Amino acid sequence: MKLFVAGFPGDFDETDLKEMFELYGEVLSAKLVTDRATGRSKGFGFIEMADKTEAMQTIEALHGAAIKGKKISVQEAEEKGRTSGGGSNFGRNPNDRFNKRPNDRFNKRY
Repeated sequence: MKLFVAGFPGDFDETDLKEMFELYGEVLSAKLVTDRATGRSKGFGFIEMADKTEAMQTIEALHGAAIKGKKISVQEAEEKGRTSGGGSNFGRNPNDRFNKRPNDRFNKRY
């Protein structure tokens, strides 16, 4: 089960994250999201745990806990849906251009 974790101090690394969650069960992976420009942690990441029951117990135990004076949030990660963000499509389906009628304004003869 994949968990979303937020609110970590900036000096927290993936090893710290993994070790903390291993106290509650088997951790398959730990990933902190970092800023591309600076390489520093953005304060959130993802944990993948082998057992769903252990993951749920971890959420109960750690959600709202304080680390170095900061409260962390632990919850089940939402599945990554296909979004149209970014790129030059401006939220449109790229295949829409093939499904539209020709623009009559450009087909008029003068």
